[in-house]
Amino acid sequence: MCVKLPPGDLNPSLYLTRPTSTYTCGVTIAPKVCGAESLGLPYLNAFLDAVGSNFTHGVNFATAGSSILPQTTTLKQSGFSPISPDVQWAQFNDFHRRTQIFRQKESIFQELLPKPELFSRALYTIDIGQNDLTSSLFLNKSTDQVKAVIPVIMDQFKNIVKERSFWIHNTGPVGCLAYVLVRLPVKAAQLDRFGCATAFNGLAQHFNSQFKEAVVQLRKDLPLAAFTYVDVYSVKAWGSKGKLEIDTALTGRFKESLKTCCGYGGKLNYDKDVVCGKTKKVNGREVLVAANKYVFDQIVGGSFSDPPIPVKLACHRH
Repeated sequence: MCVKLPPGDLNPSLYLTRPTSTYTCGVTIAPKVCGAESLGLPYLNAFLDAVGSNFTHGVNFATAGSSILPQTTTLKQSGFSPISPDVQWAQFNDFHRRTQIFRQKESIFQELLPKPELFSRALYTIDIGQNDLTSSLFLNKSTDQVKAVIPVIMDQFKNIVKERSFWIHNTGPVGCLAYVLVRLPVKAAQLDRFGCATAFNGLAQHFNSQFKEAVVQLRKDLPLAAFTYVDVYSVKAWGSKGKLEIDTALTGRFKESLKTCCGYGGKLNYDKDVVCGKTKKVNGREVLVAANKYVFDQIVGGSFSDPPIPVKLACHRH
């Protein structure tokens, strides 16, 4: 989750966050929503990177490998983060409370921490779901077993969300991700013509259908909140012109799009034992920045949103 605070009296705009603790060789989609270099606005800082940070324009609570359901293992053990959204929301509440205390103590903090009235006007961006699916699949659960847990995941999500303005992304085609295809090999007959695992993509679509139902229910439960549901899956899987394309790079625009952008070699240029930050080696959880920029450009105007509004209007109920 990242929180974009409106500058002054302006509507919430886009900010590009500095890549922090994410499995990627580029900037992912959610940070692009929270920031935009093209607008000449500052980067958002991570909550866990607070020393020397300026949070007047917002804060990024996202961590690599986060899932809606809390994990029972450490990041080192499984590659999935224990900092789930309930923890991130607790961090946000602590941040909200402490910022107001420190703003009253020293004038310097008034230049580094947000005004109290901005929190209710902020845009809260959530991009999550992939790790809930893959963490279960990596425990050798079948797709049917994972589907059976999705209602529990949705209940957890609804319990976390409060009356704010949210821009919520569904999950993409997990069956096209290198780290899934390498760790969970499937037979050739179970792949589509682009090499993606059809069963895993079907699982993602099932997850998204229930995710959208959860957002619809939240609109009823929290009538003062604003919820924009963004169909990122369709952009990644089909592209903007209805041509079937794959997750990481959208066929016809990028070559070898199933491969990780800068990996270790081997199948799909991916090594499960080498994570981001290692010299010359990056794992295959996320897509390269150019492809993410393409996806972002498709969704920013609202063409794939429900309701169909641009992100800069997502802080208003429609």
